[in-house]
Amino acid sequence: MLNTLFQAKTPQMLGLDIGTRYVKALLLEKKGEQLHVNAMACEPILGDAFAEREIKDFDAVSNAIRKIKHNLKLKVKDVAVAVSGAAALTKVVQMPSGQTDLELEGQIELEADSLIPYPLEDVYLDFEVLGVNNSDSEKNDILLSVAHKNIVDSRITLLRELEFEPKVMDMEGYALGNSLVQFISGEPEKIHCCFCVGASQLQLTVIQGNRVIYSKEFPFGVDKLISDLCLLHGLDKITAAKQLHSNELPESWKFDTYPQFLGNLQQHINRALQLYQNASNAPLPEQLLLCGGASAIEGLVDDLSSDLGKSIKLFNPLDSMILSEDIKSSSLFGSQFAIAAGLAIRSLDPCHI
Repeated sequence: MLNTLFQAKTPQMLGLDIGTRYVKALLLEKKGEQLHVNAMACEPILGDAFAEREIKDFDAVSNAIRKIKHNLKLKVKDVAVAVSGAAALTKVVQMPSGQTDLELEGQIELEADSLIPYPLEDVYLDFEVLGVNNSDSEKNDILLSVAHKNIVDSRITLLRELEFEPKVMDMEGYALGNSLVQFISGEPEKIHCCFCVGASQLQLTVIQGNRVIYSKEFPFGVDKLISDLCLLHGLDKITAAKQLHSNELPESWKFDTYPQFLGNLQQHINRALQLYQNASNAPLPEQLLLCGGASAIEGLVDDLSSDLGKSIKLFNPLDSMILSEDIKSSSLFGSQFAIAAGLAIRSLDPCHI
């Protein structure tokens, strides 16, 4: 009791997942060993505000975040956000162990200069020592992260204009990985493959134990399905998205638009798994995890499982948390908050701030 009483409390930090169609926010608090969800919200971004994950319509994104801030009435200023896309790259490289931070930084810059398609002065670069390499004990695995300054600075400017202070700038694949590490139980060496299918991007993240061992993005998402629904059923994008997730679409959509989307999604998942297997030489797990906006589509999990011949389980990080009554009664779908949860959990681990 005394240890808890005098323990310094870690400042809360809002996990803010800025997608191309929605902004999702999650605020967590740890009480003892139990995680509580203090706030949770999702707001649509109107119009086409992004071009390949880069913000083009700042007002549209700003309005969505402003609505979240107003609805949640938060006093928390610190936020964790993530970037993804072609202008955000990660790679695990091997470096000799025993180097000082300054020596390691110099080696990392030389390595980055040969790996990235941009001048070093145009990017932000960071690295983290993951541990000793499995094949060579005299080398460490180093996670190298690079993001173009444009996509980072635009988010920082946007958030500060809304009186938020960005404390963590993560990579989406690793935010998802952090969520998986925190909220998936199982044997330490067991491999978990999770597909996050959003509006415009399919993200495959693979973890083993407490570490991300593979992460890759693919330009495919629910946007294509929404566009087809609008074309065939005379709907606008907002209405089509709402009816899709609330299961209120005309019955014919399961025959005129859904099969093509399901087939395309299956092909992308198979291709992603093949690329992962080629890169890792590891056997594929018997069960796959699914999260993101597509996971809310009724029947998708069962249909994918049948077509792929694999067990598929929804990954909902909120399953192990205590939700307030107003969140329990809301229509928000927990599997859509996997990346937001991975960002929000950063505030509970001081070494990541």
